[in-house]
Amino acid sequence: MKLQPLGDRVLVKPAPKEEMTASGLYISSGAQEKPQRGTVIAVGAGKLNDEGERMAMDVKVGDEVFYGKFGGNEVKVDGEDLLLLRADDIYAIIED
Repeated sequence: MKLQPLGDRVLVKPAPKEEMTASGLYISSGAQEKPQRGTVIAVGAGKLNDEGERMAMDVKVGDEVFYGKFGGNEVKVDGEDLLLLRADDIYAIIED
């Protein structure tokens, strides 16, 4: 199945949850925090401005991003957990 976001929506594959602390202790699944970074899988066409013109999106497919902890909706596509966010829920593009 292919999922194409509409408007200013972005489909993100969250990074794996941290399963171990920096000191080597394992974290139980109930105590693991929801990831706040991931990779952009698909982007919408952008939202319309007051003149009815599409505004360009700030992110593109393949970008690694940092997003809000409680933003977006979790969706499952072909057994894979993904996150559907508004572009405003993305705070930054991570560059190495």
